[in-house]
Amino acid sequence: MSEMVEVVIDSVRVSLMSPQRLVVLRQSNIDRYLPIWVGPYEAEAITVALQEIEMIRPLTHDLLKNVFTIFNAQIKRVEIVALREDIFYGNIVAESGGKEMHIDSRPSDAIAIAVRAHVPILVHRSVMDNAGIEPDREVQESSPPVVNDAPPPPTSEDSSRLSVFKDFIDKLDIDKPDKDKPASN
Repeated sequence: MSEMVEVVIDSVRVSLMSPQRLVVLRQSNIDRYLPIWVGPYEAEAITVALQEIEMIRPLTHDLLKNVFTIFNAQIKRVEIVALREDIFYGNIVAESGGKEMHIDSRPSDAIAIAVRAHVPILVHRSVMDNAGIEPDREVQESSPPVVNDAPPPPTSEDSSRLSVFKDFIDKLDIDKPDKDKPASN
């Protein structure tokens, strides 16, 4: 397992431009991150488990965890083992009867299981080396923050885009009281 590095869930992020979500994993011992795009349902399943929200009926990942328990299999860890053609591959590692089993899984499902089973999430070192992101400290430390106290002067393009709002505001009858509303004291 020396080829594996342990990670924790740093965050689950929402893209406002697409239905995709991003699970950001953070390496435990250094400031390195692994972003993985997941579907909205998988992201919700991870978030629900992270927030320890009790559902009235078991979600799919709760059901799968229960199946492991019923068949006397203990979930040991989950692994993200490969990255091929921009697709991550994962395993759920379980033990039953002294035998270790590696069950092929999408990383998003494996992560959702890991959160519920309270087991480690491991990533193969080659995956972290290829897809991991390290914040560039030199750039952050050497670049002074950009401070702009005044907005730039409006351009003719800005004025033409905002003219729609000016027309709307000019048509409002703000000075006249609403006939349907009773006067307030």
